[in-house]
Amino acid sequence: MHASASPMDSSTSIRAILAKEQLDAGRHVWERRLQEVTTREVETAIASRPGSYSLSKLVALVSPAAENCLEQMAELSRKLTVQRFGRTIRLYAPLYLSSHCVNRCQYCGFNRDNMFDRVRLSVDEAVAEAEILAREGFRDVLLVTSEDRQFISVSYLTDLAKALRGKFSFIGAEIYQMTASDYRELFLAGIEGITLYQETYDRQAYARYHLGGPKADYDMRLRGPDDFAWAGMREIGLAPLLGLADWRIETLALGEHAHHLFRRYWKSRISFSFPRLRPACGVPAEGFPHLVTDRNLVQMMLALRLCFADAGLVLSTREPANLRDRLVKLGITKMSAGSRTSPGGYSHDHENAGQFEVNDERAPADIVAMLKHQGLEPVWKDWDRAFLSV
Repeated sequence: MHASASPMDSSTSIRAILAKEQLDAGRHVWERRLQEVTTREVETAIASRPGSYSLSKLVALVSPAAENCLEQMAELSRKLTVQRFGRTIRLYAPLYLSSHCVNRCQYCGFNRDNMFDRVRLSVDEAVAEAEILAREGFRDVLLVTSEDRQFISVSYLTDLAKALRGKFSFIGAEIYQMTASDYRELFLAGIEGITLYQETYDRQAYARYHLGGPKADYDMRLRGPDDFAWAGMREIGLAPLLGLADWRIETLALGEHAHHLFRRYWKSRISFSFPRLRPACGVPAEGFPHLVTDRNLVQMMLALRLCFADAGLVLSTREPANLRDRLVKLGITKMSAGSRTSPGGYSHDHENAGQFEVNDERAPADIVAMLKHQGLEPVWKDWDRAFLSV
């Protein structure tokens, strides 16, 4: 089921890889290298086998020099995605369970220092929220919680997963960090994928934005994907939070992280998310020095697709409707719809503070219509379980 190698093997750890490549610190070497990339290097990268990875190829594709080649990259990305995934787009919805948090992340509306009425859902209340999503057609749900481990315990999550298995074909989770054995218990209960944002791979920036709480430990956070991949999770979701550090160098670190996981845990699917900073309770829209433009976002998506043929590319409702409509044909394989980012948000719309502001508020039916209009097939259900013995 899961890899036999320990996730703690330091000789091949992602920590060692990032340190060797100077992607976690001393990043000025990459700032210079990215500026030095030539048009010929970009052309060589584009001409290489679509979907194949090397760090040098990714450097070329995210460089300033590659900005003049986005149309060519987009066409290759479209063809590669159709070849690997068809014209399907999986639809999912997040289900927020708690807005209580012990962390002091400076970009998050759930920061423990923020003053607002916080909410926790009981298992029964969470099931009631999930039933609303199921009636809308969703069969893929993402359980989301802040660092509220005293209430959102392993037993809470296993009880919830067991209650939802009959309603949803795929249950994922974006939760606080656990141990490998905890992740294994969740997997056996029916949670088959975990998403864990590193937030930033830059150690100095990480310390600046994480002022307290368990999440302030950079190395512990970095080890998370190894732990839940080792536990048998079928989907591994990775992402930096775009806006905390230079997006080009973050993409290089993300690529190395994904490459490490692909080689080590070949039975798991890797997916990339592209969360850009959004305003939230206590978090202004400005004040972050590395905000990512639409053009930057497109380049990052295309570069990762051309380096990772089989990776999922996930697009959330953080992005505005008109941009999401344009991005879906560039390599996206999964997107959220009708999202609420506060616990109880589906039954009590906008009564509670959310983790961040949603930008695309269209109903799921409107997203389905948009996809069909573009010649894409919305997929509500992940059929993998029908072919598995678990």
